[in-house]
Amino acid sequence: MAFSQILKRSAATTPEIFRSSLHSSSSPPSITVTISSSEIINESQTSNQTKLPPSSLHLHLRNFCNKTIENPDALNPQIITEAEKLCKMISTHRDTSRLESLLNSTQIELSPALVVEVLQKLSNAGVFALFFFRWAEKQNGFKHTSDSYDALIEALGKIKQFKVIWSLVNEMKIKGVLGNSTFALISRRYARAKKVKESIEVFERMEKFGLKPELHDYNRFLDTLCKSRQVESAQQVFDKMKKTKFKPDIKSYTILLEGWGQEMNLLKLDEVYREMKGDGFEPDAVAYGIIINAYCKAKKYDQAINKFDEMKSKNINPTPHIYCTLINGLGSEKRLNESLMFFKLSKSCGHLPEAPTYNAMVGSYCWSMQMDDAFMVIEEMRRYGIGPNSRTFDIILHHLVKDRRTKEAYSVFKRMKDEFGCEPSVSTYEIMVRMFCNEGRVDMAIGVWEEMKGEGVLPGMHMFSTLIDSLCREKKLQDCCMYLEEMMDMGIRPPGLMFNRLKKALVDEGKEDVVIMLTRRLEKLKTLLVVS
Repeated sequence: MAFSQILKRSAATTPEIFRSSLHSSSSPPSITVTISSSEIINESQTSNQTKLPPSSLHLHLRNFCNKTIENPDALNPQIITEAEKLCKMISTHRDTSRLESLLNSTQIELSPALVVEVLQKLSNAGVFALFFFRWAEKQNGFKHTSDSYDALIEALGKIKQFKVIWSLVNEMKIKGVLGNSTFALISRRYARAKKVKESIEVFERMEKFGLKPELHDYNRFLDTLCKSRQVESAQQVFDKMKKTKFKPDIKSYTILLEGWGQEMNLLKLDEVYREMKGDGFEPDAVAYGIIINAYCKAKKYDQAINKFDEMKSKNINPTPHIYCTLINGLGSEKRLNESLMFFKLSKSCGHLPEAPTYNAMVGSYCWSMQMDDAFMVIEEMRRYGIGPNSRTFDIILHHLVKDRRTKEAYSVFKRMKDEFGCEPSVSTYEIMVRMFCNEGRVDMAIGVWEEMKGEGVLPGMHMFSTLIDSLCREKKLQDCCMYLEEMMDMGIRPPGLMFNRLKKALVDEGKEDVVIMLTRRLEKLKTLLVVS
């Protein structure tokens, strides 16, 4: 059945098991769902990758690593409109002198919330973020807050500009806006850059800046290492600090449980579990959720279900995250009936409808390529007022692309905004750009790219690399160089493999002078950013 007909299907065509689980009442109850700006960001920017593993719909109830930049005014329509206007202006003008003049002419009144919103939107463009930050501080009556500094540090951390970051830390210290959370951000960026030693040193430097780490900071640091796939280092830090500096709580143990679970090291997970119980901590719903997720990740679904039954026998109520894990995991194994059973159970246990649970069910149907039923779930989301969101469509697009249903994927991509009022995220655009590049339709990829830029959404390193590699294969070297320069203008260093391929293609075409120019630009980029 064509996608345009999916939403017109009558309920009578819905499978009985689906009707009983999804449409358990004739009309949805009246509910109000409040979503914070950070939740929207986490939901839509879960990953810049297009691969969606079975456990990708992971809903953390304890998230100590990602510092939530509180911006309660960010959902204000005026702030959203003004932030988009500023971002479009910044992303389309590479002449800084002209850009500064344009910004001065906007007559937009800056507020801390607006500046944070713009900086977060520029998180993939550290150079642009730094330019806007410095422009904003020159405006009469405006002063940066710890949140605006942290948003800039996050953007600069993505392009590994650590010298600039430490200069900003010194500024924050002088201005009295430096807090523990800033060190958590820096530590995370070092860890993601595989600089584990430096990440640990950041945590230890807090006291030199007059800040005393609390238990929450220790937990957040352990979480940083675990989420950066440095679980062995996290375990070593935990063991060392437990002996000397802090007494762990159940959060400390659940962080390690999750780390070893993500590594699918069930032996180490069991060791930490026994140590946790030995220290007097009984597993709660969060700990059970992490263990169940670990079993699902290791494809031991029967053991995961046994753990679910165990927690129920102890009168511990499963969280929505646990239902998400089981629905998505079982769906990925095409155990659709069991996935539907847990979806039905999640609806009967008293939790308000949540987008991640419904997204998990969408994913389950997609694993079995039952797209009609996936869209029926989306209709249910609309009735409850909880979506769909960009994550919902990322899941559908991923499966369509994987099945090489390119035309249908593009149709869904266009419809998500036109019919569902859902704005694509940077990951959505990346899925589409990668799809067209893999299909040899670079012209279509560029069309999507231009649409994305027109919306003020800035590409990341992976999207640039995908497009440049495709243009290079088609010998469109002038376009390659144009996008590479744009990439470096944003402060993003090109991956070595992609850069070397382009250099070879240019040399083969006798353009050694261009290679020299680009190489000099790259070398300059490594030390380009200056705080002044």
